[in-house]
Order: sequence, then C-alpha cells, then structure tokens
Amino acid sequence: MENSEKKLAVLIDSENVSSKYVKYILDEISNYGVATYKRIYGDWTSNTAPKWKSVAIENSITPIQQYVYTKGKNASDSAMIIDAMDILYSGNVDGFCLVSSDSDFTRLASRLRESGMLVIGMGEQKTNEAFIVSCSLFKYLEVLASEEESEEEEEETGTKNKDSIGKGETIKTVAVVNFVKRDLIEETILKIIADNDESDKVTTAGEVGSKLSSRYPDFDARNYGYSQLSQFLKSCKSIEVKQQGKSLIVRPITSEITIDQIEIAVREIINANKDKKVNLSEMKRKLEKKFPGFNIRSYKYSKFSQFIKDMDSVSVLENYVNLKGE
Repeated sequence: MENSEKKLAVLIDSENVSSKYVKYILDEISNYGVATYKRIYGDWTSNTAPKWKSVAIENSITPIQQYVYTKGKNASDSAMIIDAMDILYSGNVDGFCLVSSDSDFTRLASRLRESGMLVIGMGEQKTNEAFIVSCSLFKYLEVLASEEESEEEEEETGTKNKDSIGKGETIKTVAVVNFVKRDLIEETILKIIADNDESDKVTTAGEVGSKLSSRYPDFDARNYGYSQLSQFLKSCKSIEVKQQGKSLIVRPITSEITIDQIEIAVREIINANKDKKVNLSEMKRKLEKKFPGFNIRSYKYSKFSQFIKDMDSVSVLENYVNLKGE
C-alpha cells in the first residue's frame, strides 16, 4: 500500500500542544496518507478552550470533551488512549498520528506499533525521549512551523537566507531542537554503505532515509535546515551522491590521503610525544585535525584500533599506539 493510500487516525492532546500548530500538523500528515479520524481531546470549559474551538471547526477536527476531575492531572490522556485502542480494534486504519509532548503516551505508541501500525509522533522539543523512540517517526512541531514561516517570509521579501554550510547548500533558519548530531548521522550512513558493500549491494538515498528513520525516529532532513534528504546527504563531508538512472546512489568519498601518508603522520605524532606513545582516542583526534574529513570507513575499516594495528611500523598495547621495537 502506498503512503498516499494509508488511512490514519490523528489524535491531538490539546492540553500539551498549542493550537498554532494545527495547520502544520495536518499538512505534514498528508505526506503519509489520509486523515480518516481527526480528534482533539481536552476540557472545552477551560480558559484555553476558545482558541482550540475555532481551529477545530476550521479544520473539521472532532472535539472530545474530557472534564478535569482532579486539579493538576491531564484528563485527556485516558480518553485519548481508550479511543486509540477502540480505533485500533476497529481495523479501519493503517496508522496513527499522536500529537502530544506528554511522555504518558509512550506505552500507547509502543502498543500500537506492536499491532503493526505506523505511529507518527508530533510534539515540541520538550518531548521526552522515551515517547520519541517509541514512535515509528517523530516530527518536531517547531521545525515544521519554522520551515513554512521561513518560506512565507521569503515570498514576502523576495530574498532567501544565504546561510551556507557543507558543500554550498543553502539552508533556512530552523528551530533549535535536541536532535541527533550530524556526525553521528554521517557515521551511521557510512556504516549502512559498508554493510551493503559486503553484500555487493549499492546504497540508494531512499534506503538510507528508511534506515535512518528506523534507527532514529526523530531524524528528518528539515531538522538540519534542508527541505529534502538528498540535499542533506550532499552536505555530508564524507559522502557523495550520484544519479544512476532514476536512483540516487550514496557512497563514501574516496580519500586522496594514502594509508602510507597516514602511517607517516602516526609516527610523527608518537615521536612528538615525550612518552613516545599516544592513546588511541588522542591519536584519532590528532589525525582528524591533521587530515580534515579523515574517516577510516574510506579505507574499508570499521574500527580505528584495527586500522592502526595493520600498520607495519606501529603497534597497539593497552590502548596506546607505540613504535614497533620501542
């Protein structure tokens, strides 16, 4: 079944999400399927209800009344969870979109995934990591809103943000969120490529995107300022993207630095140290500083220690790199 055909239930916790995000929520969910259920949970007698009422009407979202029986308790949680399970057992949907920054929905997300459901979480950057990783995918609302607001601003002014990084790609300003660091993402991509190389398989951008989302539910190229995954991949220093037929092929950039040159540098680093030995971690940092873009996966290695051990003139003893014979 194609994403565009998926039937999705969108359930919104009004007590933990601002009404200003509704447009971005519905626009984003349309990328994954059709929202056949659109429900929002809250106490519509509260002071914050008026803002939500108009938004719900404009977007054809069904409001579900849940009175707050105990002060300080989120009454919407139980009603939303019960409805989600009822919808699940009805067999009428292929997935759920749970919109909340509340970690109380962690077990619900896990339970829905156990039943084979696609679970898309959406919340603000304060969302607990436990809820994020329990979802199939997780989208930061600040990023969704920031992207569209940036586009609207560009249309009004006729200018674009020229903040350029990586290989000259232009990015928009986005909200600051605690998403996975770029270096870790790039290292993961290189591992995906290396695993495929062992099976003589080429690596496509689509496969990379799918595996990154499986490993990091909150991964999204937009978190890093790019509207498309291909743009993000092209910005990675150790990766190159080539068009091959209808597919984008991803592979590591072949290093121009030979292993012999690196071995010479390793010996120089050891000799420059008064103890005539250097910790493996420190050696790695020094090599990365001397050779920007240095990555052992460019030489078909997955462990730095093994990369060093295979050099003829040095040895590794108790996590320290030494010159052989000394």
